[in-house]
Amino acid sequence: MSSGEIDIFTILRERSERKREERIKLLESIGVKEYFADGNIIINSRICEGVECKLCIEACPTNALYWGYGEVKVSEELCIYCAACVLNCIVDGCIKVTRRRSDGRVEVFSNPGEVIKTMRKINSQKLNGIINRRFRSIEEYAERNLARKILWWVGGY
Repeated sequence: MSSGEIDIFTILRERSERKREERIKLLESIGVKEYFADGNIIINSRICEGVECKLCIEACPTNALYWGYGEVKVSEELCIYCAACVLNCIVDGCIKVTRRRSDGRVEVFSNPGEVIKTMRKINSQKLNGIINRRFRSIEEYAERNLARKILWWVGGY
């Protein structure tokens, strides 16, 4: 490539990196940690009941959702894809949040049930991790709990 040619892909990549850095600084300035590599939020204005409820706007921890020109709008720079808006929306399928975790897993939510199901799964995985770190084997777990129960039964606990 000669010095006069422009590589559009390099320009787009640099712009994307600058935008990402600005986003990180903005979120840090309001004290919000970002948990997801990236994401997307779509609000279906055809089925949105925002004029009557605005529950998603009230639920948003970063104020990324706002009322503008007769519909709920999203400030992409502030959205952390937490899905609080989906969890509080009264209309299934109105808000769709797609997010990618740092390990590559993609999660998609469009109704409160999907959010709850994912949160339960994540909490179960965390709890299993804690139990596995605390008790190396099922035998050790049973041995510790049996000793506690015996002490409790005999009144020494």
